[in-house]
Amino acid sequence: MASAPSPDGDLFDEFLTSRGHDVEPARWEESYNKKQCPDCGGLHDDDAVECSVCGWRPEPSP
Repeated sequence: MASAPSPDGDLFDEFLTSRGHDVEPARWEESYNKKQCPDCGGLHDDDAVECSVCGWRPEPSP
């Protein structure tokens, strides 16, 4: 009999990771002392909370 998956989603994360998917929350990248949007590459000041080019926002930390 199979056991139930853990409530924190480890089994699903393992499944995605084994198939080449990134399971970490998306975060700002850094370039030339600026925040860089991982979706479109737009550069922003350090106090930016949303990409003014494409509207991307980082995922909240769990």
